[in-house]
Amino acid sequence: MKICPFCTKKITDYYLETNNFAVIYNISPILPGHSLIIPKKHQESLFELTHDELAEFMELGRTAAELLCKVFETNGFNWAIQEREVAGQSVAHLHMHIVPRKIGDMINPGDWYQRLEKIESGDIDTYERFRLSKEMLDNLTEKMKKAAIKFGYRYE
Repeated sequence: MKICPFCTKKITDYYLETNNFAVIYNISPILPGHSLIIPKKHQESLFELTHDELAEFMELGRTAAELLCKVFETNGFNWAIQEREVAGQSVAHLHMHIVPRKIGDMINPGDWYQRLEKIESGDIDTYERFRLSKEMLDNLTEKMKKAAIKFGYRYE
């Protein structure tokens, strides 16, 4: 049985959280700031969420996007959810990608999804993309925790 990488996350890996969800920095970011909203308990589908949980999930996504735009000095972002393997979900745990964007960060602004998707191999979230070391990931998480406090976002 494959171990879910999101179920092994600890509170120290989160830079924002609510009762049921957490924000983590993506270990394989396609652009600086690329983060994920994940349920704290193992849930694979958006359809598993109650109405209240769905509202909490989306609100945390909006809060994280707002914080990322402040930290990375931009006012644009992309977010995406892949539901099930057929849609490109490579980790069977619900997660939403949030990617802050800047003018000129890619030659064609729409290429972010192809970078997420990694067309050459056909795998979304492929292990072929650059991966942060544990030290780099910890440093970026700490930076985001400090930014959350600086900008007045609640960190539980």
